[in-house]
Amino acid sequence: MLKDSLFALSALAGVVLLSGCATVTPVSGTFPDISPLAAQSGTAQGRQVRWGGKLIETQPEARETCFTVLGEPLRRDGRPEPERGEAHIGRFLACAPGFYDPMLYRSGREITFIGRVEGIAHRKIGQFNYAYPTLAASTVYLWPIRPPRPQIREQVYMGGGFGYFPGWWYGPGWGYWPGW
Repeated sequence: MLKDSLFALSALAGVVLLSGCATVTPVSGTFPDISPLAAQSGTAQGRQVRWGGKLIETQPEARETCFTVLGEPLRRDGRPEPERGEAHIGRFLACAPGFYDPMLYRSGREITFIGRVEGIAHRKIGQFNYAYPTLAASTVYLWPIRPPRPQIREQVYMGGGFGYFPGWWYGPGWGYWPGW
């Protein structure tokens, strides 16, 4: 009996400790599947959405800051997924109350917003008149910069009686084998 209760107590403590390791971002949750391209028709007005992507421009104004964003599909945690290739889901404008520094919120950074679709704003991209869905953002989350991916290359050294040594490593060039 004591053994069973001790086991249950330690299992509960383990679950509590492991749940402390889970990171929850302020943009987590479930939201309707409405993309900025779908919102261009005007049918999403007033709906609460979660959109994100790459920042194109940050424009501080008197009482709010407006962001121009190239929308990208989002992962479950709300982070944009640039790994999907060149897939984008349309551009949008998001305005949030307060000042957001354009040097921190600069072009190319990944960002996610939660807010209500307010309408459509028409702006020019070159000579094209683009319909931007506008978002009144209640939550703005600037994602940390992703660390660069290591460049891994496969090399084979076949020389002077050493035989065939295949492998993956970060070597400086032909003939390099880690540990030699």
